[in-house]
Amino acid sequence: MNNLLIPKKERHFLPNTIEINWKTILPFFDDLMNRELISLGELTQWMIDRSELESVLEEDFAWRYIRMTCDTTDEKILKAFEDFATNIEPKLAEYANLLNQKIMDCEFLYELPASEYFIYIRSLKKQLEIFREENISIFTELQLAQQKYGAIAGAMSVTIEGTEYTLEQASNFLKDQDRNIRKTVYETIQARRLKDRNQLDKLFNNLIAMRQQVASNAGFENFRDYQFQALGRFDYNAKDCLAFHDAIAKEVVPILKSNSLKRASKMELDKLSPFDTEVDITGKAALKPFANGEELIDKTIQCFTKISPELGNYLAIMKANQLVDLDARKGKAPGGYNYPLAETGAPFIFMNSANSVRDLTTMVHEGGHAIHTFVSSHLLLNDFKHTPSEVAELASMSMELISMNHWEVFFDNEADLKSAKEEQLKDTLKTLPWVATIDAFQHWLYTNPTHSISERTAAWENIFDRFGANFVDWSDYPEQKKNLWQKQLHLFEVPFYYIEYAIAQLGAIAIYRNYLADPEKTLEQYLAALKLGYTKSMKEIYETAGIRFDFSAAYIKELMDFLKIEIEKVSAE
Repeated sequence: MNNLLIPKKERHFLPNTIEINWKTILPFFDDLMNRELISLGELTQWMIDRSELESVLEEDFAWRYIRMTCDTTDEKILKAFEDFATNIEPKLAEYANLLNQKIMDCEFLYELPASEYFIYIRSLKKQLEIFREENISIFTELQLAQQKYGAIAGAMSVTIEGTEYTLEQASNFLKDQDRNIRKTVYETIQARRLKDRNQLDKLFNNLIAMRQQVASNAGFENFRDYQFQALGRFDYNAKDCLAFHDAIAKEVVPILKSNSLKRASKMELDKLSPFDTEVDITGKAALKPFANGEELIDKTIQCFTKISPELGNYLAIMKANQLVDLDARKGKAPGGYNYPLAETGAPFIFMNSANSVRDLTTMVHEGGHAIHTFVSSHLLLNDFKHTPSEVAELASMSMELISMNHWEVFFDNEADLKSAKEEQLKDTLKTLPWVATIDAFQHWLYTNPTHSISERTAAWENIFDRFGANFVDWSDYPEQKKNLWQKQLHLFEVPFYYIEYAIAQLGAIAIYRNYLADPEKTLEQYLAALKLGYTKSMKEIYETAGIRFDFSAAYIKELMDFLKIEIEKVSAE
């Protein structure tokens, strides 16, 4: 395993060892501010030095965040995170704006090759345009407030038959063939969520108010319009998203409604309850593709190696360098993520595995992100690696589907493999209405920032119903339905980061269609697209991947027709 260890990169601007605090890093910012840029070569070196400084700081913050999510109960770890957010990040924001202005004022800026720097310069202009000094302190408050969601959710657990489980672990019981067990566990989980309802409502009200203030300070009517600019959405706008919602309602919801009716019929139920959607309708027990986090990473390495030895090696490197934390446990923040380590050039994968097929999907999803981190690590500037989420999620969601061709490493028999593939393809369909629900909800939230809790609840229900309300009957669980949005981490921590999943899902389906026809060529195109980082427009990156950046109703219908055929093929095997 020694050959898999990541060598420490040699620094050229900062010392190889330095304690990160504002006093120690200020001289390097001052150096950048005071340095004269009297040639194109000096400008280029200046940008490289700035990139190194930013990479070091990003990675330091990354580890503080990672450690905090791995253990939300450790006060020392929390204090380290808060120290960066309070004492370093606000000053970074000030200097980032000054340094951006210094670049824009440099007479040699437009001598940089446009093919490499157009996207970078466009982003700088947008950052300068929306920057407001008075927002710096609010961003600090937001950073500290947002992390409270993880602490609240991470503390949630339930006791079932005398054993304590995290909510992720307990959700495995929702696949049990005994309907009474599913019902009891579902009600237990939801009762626990409802205990923190008021606390999370209060937190969310605070977040909404702060975000609206950020928008107002920057001259925007609402946070939605501000955030579209802050996220660098140059390739589509809010109206396009609303049209996308309409297309999903028209082309996808009817398919899932039909599937729901078929499920109810096969289960001999007049109606599906919220706890009837995950159980295998053929009567088989829930699939267990792995036993624990160790086995999950080992089998994923095998799976990725079958796709390409290069891909398997990337995950092997992560395991060898202890860059994974996969098993669910009490005190751990919810969810899963791939966090790039900007200086190291490798990422960290965090998740809450409860040994289910969904966890397998999460692992290969985050593995796709990891591949993206590795193959774009060669890019000259740190900013070149900050890809828009529509591209980042294309990397991950494509791997969910591509990897299915090698899922035999997770399953001992063909029947289980078939079931897992069928579940994955159906879940791919299910992603789209849920994403539309969350995104439409965010549009409403931030264009109605002074709403009351009761108005918010009514808006949620109306939007949720429009996209199928998960295609179950909620009449016995009205409060659970009203509160369902609170389980979505993105609403609290990364506002407006969600529509990207649906856009990228379409791209992933298109890549999968290509992969079935020509695996070698498709993989080559996929990796070529990821290697670009964010040096090209999203349209160009998608074209490099061999697909279209398109989320029109006609394109959705085309891809849904393909997906329906693939589901039928798997079902017939």
